Amino acid sequence: MEYVDLIIKNGNVYNTFLQQFENKDIAILNGKFYYISNNMTEIKANSVIDYKGKYIIPGFIDIHMHIESSMTVPSQFSKMVLPYGVTTVVADPHEIANVLGIDGINYFLSSDTTLDIFYGIPSSVPSTNSYLETTGGKILEEDVLELLKNPKIICLGEVMNFKELISKDDTLIKNIIKICKENKSYLPIEGHCPKISGLDLSKFIYAGVDSDHTQQTAESIYEKITNGMFLEIQRKSINKDTIKTLVENNFYEYFAFVTDDVMVDQLKEGHLNKIVKMAVDLGMPINKAIYCATYTPARRMNLTDRGCISVGKIADFIVLDNIENLKIKDVYKNGNLYLGEDSKKENFPQYFYNTVKCDKAVLEDFELKTNKKDSVLCNVIQINKDSTFTKKITKKLPVVNGKINWEDSGLSLLVVYERYNKTGNKAYALVEGAINKKGAIATTLAHDHHNLMVIGISKKDMLIAQNSIVDMQGGYVVCEDEQIKAKAILNVGGIVNDGDINELAKDIKNVRKAMKNLGYEHINEIMSFSTLSLPVSPEIKITDKGMLYTKTQKFINIEGE
Repeated sequence: MEYVDLIIKNGNVYNTFLQQFENKDIAILNGKFYYISNNMTEIKANSVIDYKGKYIIPGFIDIHMHIESSMTVPSQFSKMVLPYGVTTVVADPHEIANVLGIDGINYFLSSDTTLDIFYGIPSSVPSTNSYLETTGGKILEEDVLELLKNPKIICLGEVMNFKELISKDDTLIKNIIKICKENKSYLPIEGHCPKISGLDLSKFIYAGVDSDHTQQTAESIYEKITNGMFLEIQRKSINKDTIKTLVENNFYEYFAFVTDDVMVDQLKEGHLNKIVKMAVDLGMPINKAIYCATYTPARRMNLTDRGCISVGKIADFIVLDNIENLKIKDVYKNGNLYLGEDSKKENFPQYFYNTVKCDKAVLEDFELKTNKKDSVLCNVIQINKDSTFTKKITKKLPVVNGKINWEDSGLSLLVVYERYNKTGNKAYALVEGAINKKGAIATTLAHDHHNLMVIGISKKDMLIAQNSIVDMQGGYVVCEDEQIKAKAILNVGGIVNDGDINELAKDIKNVRKAMKNLGYEHINEIMSFSTLSLPVSPEIKITDKGMLYTKTQKFINIEGE
């Protein structure tokens, strides 16, 4: 007679290799699956649990996400997502790296969590280069060599800078890819290539980047997969047409579901489990959706010790009450029933809490002077209410006493303050589709450089919001009629909070509500505003150096030609 730690009896167990359910018993020893059979007569266990009628699937694996997008720290993130059946993630910590460099990455790597958190080396810090944006930290070749030594590093994080990737010059990103291939040839090279197709897509893949997680269409899915790319399908890529394309072409081996960015208030509602459910509701067979949230992500990241319920693999699994609605009954991590945990306090150094070093704004900061007499044609960033993409439009604005009268134009003024005490830059843009009430929004969660951004249609509200962010040392603030209506403190690097995640979720929910009250209409108001500063996302964005076309990396003046 053999003895094991636990026997799970009578479960409808998902067989990854058949992609179907079988009525089996499961024996677990030392945190791994030991035997899977419908005959356990030769094995006894210290504990036996009967899950008759329940469905048992592998733990979910999310291979492209950013903990910082949830505005929290690894220990808090762990206790929030494990109840959703997420047992392993691969995080790209490029947000904390943009603020604090390799020190920020190393403190995330050292965090002790129940959730298995692996990491990618941030490949694009800054996302472009120091001529286009100012960041607090940079990741250089020597940093990559150091990080490759850490066993938690299992991929190169998303490569964003298309122009430098395909350049004939000797660029940083090309050197980083070369270092990875020379030192760990099997390391997956992750990509970020929105709206790139045809010859440009071939150049991207030829340079060594063979995955993409950005927003897809049915056409881009077909083109990228048939050109050898592995796709990571996040929420904004899921609709009837994209799911139909994946299903009808039997593309299940070539993609995985991921979350990328989940705001902390939305995290209260679910994580990767919600993505899987959404795909199933739109027509993907449940057995296929499970496969692409467990096995294909594990295989992509060379995590050969997990992703399926089979002998010798880590015993991470989910018990479902109902297969149709994916209702989770229990979650097991390393063969143990997950019952929650007390979050461990992260031990960050003091300077992580003092990173907002720009001057407080004065009213004169929000004046746009011009040499034009009566009116001026202005270049404007137009927000897309259904995505983070933007486009350039032009508007004619009146000139009064040598200043552009933007406050009465129906547009918002956006100002970016360099906040690392390096240049003191201030950059300006006019925005259509943001807010329409007297007020302002300010944040240091400004992807990816994370300088201080303030937007508004009232100079006094913008002043109050910007000053409040400096006093808070980072966060989100919404001001209306010269009063702070909502705020969330992000005290670590100005981008995450090291306190209780439930309290933070309440604060962010209030921020979102206050933004809506100012007229900010978007499927994700916070992500929309925070990515107005992302210079690798189409079409026109802003850094502390100015407005620029993100594909050509050419700057644009507010005043048109």
